[in-house]
Amino acid sequence: MIRAVLFDLDGVLTDTSEYHFFAWKRLADELGIPFDRQDNEALRGVSRRESLLLLLKGRPATEEDMQAWMERKNRYYVEYISQMTPENLLPGALNLLQELRANGYKTAIVSSSKNTPLVLERLNIAHLMDAVVDGNAPARSKPAPDLFLLAAERLGVVPWECLVVEDAAAGIDAGRAAGMRTLGLGPRERVGHADMVLPDLNGVHLADLKPVLE
Repeated sequence: MIRAVLFDLDGVLTDTSEYHFFAWKRLADELGIPFDRQDNEALRGVSRRESLLLLLKGRPATEEDMQAWMERKNRYYVEYISQMTPENLLPGALNLLQELRANGYKTAIVSSSKNTPLVLERLNIAHLMDAVVDGNAPARSKPAPDLFLLAAERLGVVPWECLVVEDAAAGIDAGRAAGMRTLGLGPRERVGHADMVLPDLNGVHLADLKPVLE
């Protein structure tokens, strides 16, 4: 029986992917590197450092350069997300969170983003989370299972009592590697290896998740 639901943040509860795209695109333009939305898809669900390596496409860079570029990209991203409000929650997200908690489920955010606390504050949903594990945690990022296992530990549950809600292939891989059930949001070609697949959380209620909650 599932006791806890672990949500990714970007693309699941809110859509910050556009802000990530704008920030990476801005950096790529400054570096003279071609970067489009298809390139951005490859960055979904991976860490900032891995994202930069993908963006560079083999272009040599010193560690000092990489650190400066990651900091610059993050500065751009923070500019964008600082303008977010609760209206930036995706349809269905708040209702499902409230329904889960009203029925005794523990909830957590598990995100590779180091800006997770700021986003939760802007969305006004921090109080709906029993735990937050983000890119600041001393653990390997997805697709490694570390972040999800750390969330389960903080919630006081075992991995097989957790349901992971993700929109990225790397996130589904991480949840499966952790021994957890998985709900994939998005196209089947991206998250079809999850235990259950839905287009998004719009109109989704607790009863709809029965196949993966029981």
